[in-house]
Amino acid sequence: MNPEKDFAPLTPNIVRALNDKLYEKRKVAALEIEKLVRESVAQNNAVQIKHVIQTLSQEFALSQHPHSRKGGLIGLAACSIALGKDSGLYLKELIEPVLTCFNDADSRLRYYACEALYNIVKVARGAVLPHFNVLFDGLSKLAADPDPNVKSGSELLDRLLKDIVTESNKFDLVGFIPLLRERIYSNNQYARQFIISWILVLESVPDINLLDYLPEILDGLFQILGDNGKEIRKMCEVVLGEFLKEIKKNPSSVKFAEMANILVIHCQTTDDLIQLTAMCWMREFIQLAGRVMLPYSSGILTAVLPCLAYDDRKKSIKEVANVCNQSLMKLVTPEDDEPDEMKPGVQRPVEGNPDSSLARQEASATAGADGSYDSSFSSSVSVFTPSSAERAPMTLDLDGIVQVLNCHLSDTAIGMMTRIAVLKWLYHLYIKTPRKMFRHTDSLFPILLQTLSDESDEVILKDLEVLAEIASSPAGQTDDLGRPDGPDLRASHSELQVPSPSRVGLLNTPGTKGLECSPSTPTMNSYFYKFMINLLQRFSSERKLLEARGPFIIRQLCLLLNAENIFHSMADILLREEDLKFASTMVHTLNTILLTSTELFQLRNQLKDLKTLESQNLFCCLYRSWCHNPVTTVSLCFLTQNYRHAYDLIQKFGDLEVTVDFLTEVDKLVQLIECPIFTYLRLQLLDVKNHPYLIKALYGLLMLLPQSSAFQLLSHRLQCVPNPELLQTQDGSQAAPQSQKAGPASIDYAELLQHFEKVQNQHLEVRHQRSGRGDHMDRRGVL
Repeated sequence: MNPEKDFAPLTPNIVRALNDKLYEKRKVAALEIEKLVRESVAQNNAVQIKHVIQTLSQEFALSQHPHSRKGGLIGLAACSIALGKDSGLYLKELIEPVLTCFNDADSRLRYYACEALYNIVKVARGAVLPHFNVLFDGLSKLAADPDPNVKSGSELLDRLLKDIVTESNKFDLVGFIPLLRERIYSNNQYARQFIISWILVLESVPDINLLDYLPEILDGLFQILGDNGKEIRKMCEVVLGEFLKEIKKNPSSVKFAEMANILVIHCQTTDDLIQLTAMCWMREFIQLAGRVMLPYSSGILTAVLPCLAYDDRKKSIKEVANVCNQSLMKLVTPEDDEPDEMKPGVQRPVEGNPDSSLARQEASATAGADGSYDSSFSSSVSVFTPSSAERAPMTLDLDGIVQVLNCHLSDTAIGMMTRIAVLKWLYHLYIKTPRKMFRHTDSLFPILLQTLSDESDEVILKDLEVLAEIASSPAGQTDDLGRPDGPDLRASHSELQVPSPSRVGLLNTPGTKGLECSPSTPTMNSYFYKFMINLLQRFSSERKLLEARGPFIIRQLCLLLNAENIFHSMADILLREEDLKFASTMVHTLNTILLTSTELFQLRNQLKDLKTLESQNLFCCLYRSWCHNPVTTVSLCFLTQNYRHAYDLIQKFGDLEVTVDFLTEVDKLVQLIECPIFTYLRLQLLDVKNHPYLIKALYGLLMLLPQSSAFQLLSHRLQCVPNPELLQTQDGSQAAPQSQKAGPASIDYAELLQHFEKVQNQHLEVRHQRSGRGDHMDRRGVL
């Protein structure tokens, strides 16, 4: 500093003392400056006051010499003390040089800057609020200062500033929020602690409504919640808890939509505390905001569904996620099935789907998946305005939801509970929004069929419920799908083509039940036959599925849909099956289900008497397919009490190739005759006069069997047949032999017998072809 320079009105002694390295001498100079400024205030000499402040600022506080800077700081503080209540007129000139010293490399100088600013603020009180942002910015930097003395000084200044803000009603929250939003993304733990403490203070002031600006700082709060310091995490938990309490008290003033995507992102983090807290917020948002959350459903499900498969280590998160899932599901109502243009008050979003912004946020958040955060993240989180929230439509994002559900169901790594939840969602959507859901059926159909191979029975049950709803919903009629705004579903998948009229013909009989378009009764739409075709195709390509789960799947479908329709359609499809071995195996499976399952009790009773035209049509349809397996054909005749035709069929067995598999099936049939299903048949053996062909048919089976346990079983049964002479009545009259009647007039048994022979010849040709190829291969091997 140039000693010859004129610093008037500062005397040379004051200047010399301000530049001294000793604090005591600088303090004496400060007292002289205070006296000088007081005299200027008394004389109302504003020009001299400004000159003194400017000199202390430019020549001392901003000097290159460290001792001069220290003298300038204490001098500025003395000016503020001398000015008293008038210091507010000169605050800008007083504060700016002090804040500049906050960045000084000398820790002692930074401490003196804190001390000087403390004195300035203490005198000015509420007058410093217009300069709050620059003060806050400086303090936020000192909060992370490595020197403990500087940090201690900044804490004193911080407490003073908080007291001033708390007691004032002129705080400019609008101007402060951008700075808070920027600083909240700091990674320094002390800076984070400083930020959290200020949010707590502002939240406690009645005149400050920080809730209006929560969308701008919520993401930063959740990132601070992931801090490594327990104290900071605890403070952040308290802040978030206070905000949530206020949200519950005043839900009408909360901008739920603007914070939905922020919660979705943090519900997917790997930090348990962040995830649990975000999930709890999501639960409250769904319950408080209701249908306002519908546009964000796909994002919410993306976050919630994987949590449902958590184990007991994350039990709390799983339970909250389950509540979120159930609450969100309840928001979907039949009104969501109406065309969007028909809904009152619905406006199209100006900036696209709300979940598109979520995708951008998720992309930016991916880099921080390990728990580390960067302040650049703040720029990727969209800031909503109240006007945009008001324009947001409360419509269901069905396309996005279906895409999420399809993705989760296709992921084989997803847990069982998540898969069950996905299937429950699909079932719920088909119930509540069937017309819109059928636009997505062709994309969902393959994965639903694939899910039938799942390891869990519970998953398969839910999957069958969805498929049954698709197959029975009135909205699945082809005419309903042919809307101009929807895709052409009928041409989407070649394997799902509607069968030709000739193939559907047998289904359009008077016996087809449930054609009323009522959700409570089974109906058949254009997807029913597609389902049956694809189910049989799956059984054909996955024989293990047929063996392990085939009966279970078919029995459950018979409970969910109309059993007669299922057997009628499968028989019709199998009649045209080119793989005769599979057809025989499938017929055997269906026959076993028909004869043994409690679910088919009503259908068995319907077939037992063949009294109605519907039951006769069903018998003929089943019979033609059952011909793929000779023994099952006989068992069907036993079930329908066509004993004479059964006897005629057994006579044809002499022309068939008797194999071990054939004899095994005869053995099983004998075992089945001894079961409760055929109790009526065994009782009819008492009526020898009226059922001679039943006895002949059983003797025919006996003659086919080798000397085995089954042979002994049937032989013992036939030995119990009484002598007809002993059963004659006193008058000697006898009833007309029922089994000798031709049966229902509408059934051409001769034609059925010819069909049986034709099918068996086809099977024989196939076996001979396979045998010929095998012999040829053997000969090649020998050569």
